[in-house]
Order: sequence, then C-alpha cells, then structure tokens
Amino acid sequence: MKTNKFIAALTAAALSLSAGTAFGQASTVKGEVRKIDEAAGKITLKHGPIKNLDMEDDTMTMVFRVQDPAMLKQVKVGDKVQF
Repeated sequence: MKTNKFIAALTAAALSLSAGTAFGQASTVKGEVRKIDEAAGKITLKHGPIKNLDMEDDTMTMVFRVQDPAMLKQVKVGDKVQF
C-alpha cells in the first residue's frame, strides 16, 4: 500500500493536475518502476494507457519528477505499481 500511495502522489505532482481532474476522472494505471534518479528527483515508469489524459498507447515509458525526492527511497527498480 505504501507504494500505491507514493505513485498516486507522484503522478499528481508530476502531471500538475487540478484536484477536479486528478480525482474526478481518475482511473488506475498499472506500471513498473524502470529507473530511479534520486539526485534529479525523477522516476521512470513503464505503464499502460492513461485514458483520462488521452494517452492510448498500450505501452509507454515516461519520466516523472517527484515533489519530494525522499519518496524515491520507498520503491526500487522492478516494483509493480498502480497510479
């Protein structure tokens, strides 16, 4: 559960979505941690479509900047996450 909370916070911060958009139209996306860059405060996730953002590709890999770099210590490469 710690990982799910981390990814939810990460996504909200990284995408800078308003509360209405982030929570009103939110859908769960499954992903996998591919890379963690603690020095830059970034995480790379391989994930499926994010339909509420009109990202329809079956598989994507994207880099997200985290709001709090200390959160990156809670996950490791290969972790399966939902956000």
